[in-house]
Amino acid sequence: MDLTKHAFFEGKTVPLSEARISIATHGFLYGTAVFGGMRAYWNEEKQRLFVFRPYDHFHRLLNSGKMMTMSVPYDEEGLTELTVDLLRTDNWRRDVYLRPTIYKADMGIGVRLHELKDEFCMFVMAYEPYVKNDTNAHVTVSSWRRIDDNVIPARGKVAGAYANSALIKTDANRAGFDEALVLDQNGHISEGSAMNIFMAREGVLITPPVTDNILEGITRRSVIEVARKELGLDVVERSIDRTEVYMADELFMTGTAAQVVAVTKVDHRPVGGGSMGPITTKLRAAYEDIVRGKNPRFANWNVEV
Repeated sequence: MDLTKHAFFEGKTVPLSEARISIATHGFLYGTAVFGGMRAYWNEEKQRLFVFRPYDHFHRLLNSGKMMTMSVPYDEEGLTELTVDLLRTDNWRRDVYLRPTIYKADMGIGVRLHELKDEFCMFVMAYEPYVKNDTNAHVTVSSWRRIDDNVIPARGKVAGAYANSALIKTDANRAGFDEALVLDQNGHISEGSAMNIFMAREGVLITPPVTDNILEGITRRSVIEVARKELGLDVVERSIDRTEVYMADELFMTGTAAQVVAVTKVDHRPVGGGSMGPITTKLRAAYEDIVRGKNPRFANWNVEV
């Protein structure tokens, strides 16, 4: 794994080897941290790195922090500036993944969120494909249920909540699947282990609403806008029954790390014709152009380094 040489840690940029927390840190002991997943894309023709929608990612990160009673001395613009500076420090000239985190930094035992110090850190790593089989993924419906908003809110990226995602992903992979679909407490499909989902039926794109215990995904929101503006598709946000995906014309999953992953089989049942469909193909190509700064209509989504 190719990691950054430097990280932003507790107020300053330091060598990665110096960005360390104690094993007694509250965020480590109790999962009391929130994080973001961000991407920056290298454009070989322009010889420039483009950070994709950093303001939106940091806005969600700060909102996740609010749910966990966290406060840091940065706003979205300030965090974006930190990001650009960190990327320039190590002169990245390839696709990278960034992990900003806010965590409870006090040391000691005690289950609570209040009266604890909050800190911010961020590191960078070279991008590695999240789902290797991203044009022909075979998924299963997981036996694990998605966490509920009244248990640990799924709409934010709370570190401790990802034990749920880890159980889902490991069991699916060990059973021979690339990914999993997860049901909420009402039996509706919420999302994948760590990706949002979309289903195409009769030319309409359908995705679960943010009230069905899903992450409020930045890639999800981007794909909705691209589908409407670039492909002229109707996009409907509504609950999806489990058996609907067996009859879908197309199915795909979205996320910052994964981008757009085509699902071609669900529990050994082919989706549509059993191969990546035309809507997914077009969305993948359109999204790839946008994140690399090749589509001027969406230039405001990118911050150039």
